[in-house]
Amino acid sequence: MSTLNGTTTQINAQRELNAYRSKEKSISVVGLGYVGLPLALELAKKFRVIGFDISAPRVEMMRNGQDPSEELEASAFDDKDITFSSDPVDLAKASFHIVAVPTPVDESRTPNLRPLLGASRSVGKALSAGDIVVFESTVYPGCTEEDCVPLLEEESGLTYLEDFTVGYSPERINPGDKEHTVDKILKIVSGSDPETLKVVSGIYGDIITAGIYEAASIKVAEAAKVIENSQRDVNISFVNELSIIFRQMGIDTQDVLEAAGTKWNFLPFRPGLVGGHCISVDPYYLLHKSVKMGYDPLVIASGRRINDRMPAFIAKELVQALLKANKNPKQAKVLVLGVTFKENVADIRNSKVVDVVRELMDFGVNVQLHDPYASPNEIAHEYGLTMVEEVGKQYDAIVVAVSHDKFKSFTLDKFRELSRDNLLLFDLKGLYDRAELQDGEEIWRL
Repeated sequence: MSTLNGTTTQINAQRELNAYRSKEKSISVVGLGYVGLPLALELAKKFRVIGFDISAPRVEMMRNGQDPSEELEASAFDDKDITFSSDPVDLAKASFHIVAVPTPVDESRTPNLRPLLGASRSVGKALSAGDIVVFESTVYPGCTEEDCVPLLEEESGLTYLEDFTVGYSPERINPGDKEHTVDKILKIVSGSDPETLKVVSGIYGDIITAGIYEAASIKVAEAAKVIENSQRDVNISFVNELSIIFRQMGIDTQDVLEAAGTKWNFLPFRPGLVGGHCISVDPYYLLHKSVKMGYDPLVIASGRRINDRMPAFIAKELVQALLKANKNPKQAKVLVLGVTFKENVADIRNSKVVDVVRELMDFGVNVQLHDPYASPNEIAHEYGLTMVEEVGKQYDAIVVAVSHDKFKSFTLDKFRELSRDNLLLFDLKGLYDRAELQDGEEIWRL
């Protein structure tokens, strides 16, 4: 009996896959940001795709071959079977829906599911019997079936597992990475039932050259995603704490890590600011679910506290360095280079550099902010800060906060030209050689 059921599942799944491959059925991708747009365009090489985003201006840009996130070239839009829309009614034309909307946290660091739940409602209104909905947004284990599925049922009037099914396939997009593109990153997939799993696996398998891993369940796939970045967060928090300890001992942390790194199994994590929309956010989803279930996770919470405190630590160290140089912080001018959450990208979401700037401003420091990748309008809108298009001179200290390629090419002579007197460089990314320092100069690094 089990063999017969397995054969039937395979036949039904193959029939469904053939309908998508022949373009008899269409696929929708809901949310066209850093995750959704590259995925939609990759799918559109082989399938008929409806790319949906609630922002009409963003959709218009994509219709004109422009990536609002500035990650993809115009050529990425060429020869793709994709229709862009901001009208949720168009979602009804698809039978396989992929939800790839952001899952941020709010000011109290509580998961903000509004984008995800709103997308679930929109898809629910368009849902037909036999449809499959796959979620890619980072969530806590159980969210897909406990929070999203009820909305799909409510809006569609359909019954889960009888009329429609769901899957979960966590996104693994790495913004700014031109080597590990969406098709070259191994894809975890899961489904609410064996047939759905085979369909989900088959569709993603047609575009992902790196391979497919079929998770044991939707919850397993959700948990795998949320611990990927939680693990990195904890590891970075450890070396951040080491940096604070070793600074009090007068030891250079980078020297220590280079020495320890000579052991074959030492993990090469480096201290730094932990921002962006993944590593600094995902742990809060696991924390939230854990606390709701009655367990207080000590390690994850501790790691988050340490990483969240790093901007204040850096600002305090800079102010103390100014005082040591006999400079009044309230009369000092500091240049901060870089505000995006990582190198060579335009994404400013949850930038911890902004926290450093605000901490310095709280000390009365005059801060000038420059980043060739970030949009001045977005910085003003999101954070109320002003960027300078061109850097000036006569700075009392310079902070290199993001390792953009442009900044990597700067020499110490370049920084000397920008400085009022003796160079005081806060090298948060460990880019510059201290052996090139002259008398009276200092390079501070984590």
